[in-house]
Amino acid sequence: MVRRPVAWIVAVVLFAEAFGIAGLNWFLGVVVDRQDMSLAGLDPHMMSVSSKIGGIAFGLYFALCGLVALLVALRNRPPAGFGRVLLISAAVVHGILGAFTWGLVGWPAFLFMVLVLALIVLLLMTYDRPAEPADAAPESGKGGDGSPVTSGPTPTTP
Repeated sequence: MVRRPVAWIVAVVLFAEAFGIAGLNWFLGVVVDRQDMSLAGLDPHMMSVSSKIGGIAFGLYFALCGLVALLVALRNRPPAGFGRVLLISAAVVHGILGAFTWGLVGWPAFLFMVLVLALIVLLLMTYDRPAEPADAAPESGKGGDGSPVTSGPTPTTP
């Protein structure tokens, strides 16, 4: 059985990103709360609480994605069901965040988002189930098209 290190790398990166996103949003919430300024009439306390809640929610989301990647690494099997959907959604989120960070933050943040996107896609592709070969032998008792194999008419003796 071949162990692939990509799942371990993805798990570590997603856990680090979960703590980073949660910490950044918590810090931004504290900054908004301390400056006590209103933005277009919005309550500063509500903006602060919203930032903290959003940070915790995204942090838990990325931590759950990291847990799925960790389970893939431990089991050495492809993600299935909800875990696969979760990793695909994380890849989509990183693609969208990458597009936003290019214009808002700059190219280093864009490169980080694209790197995480590439790692998640690599995890999904390397642990993909292998396709069944086209020239596989048919099941016993079945024809090449899957229909039951029958012998011709039975010979009768006169």
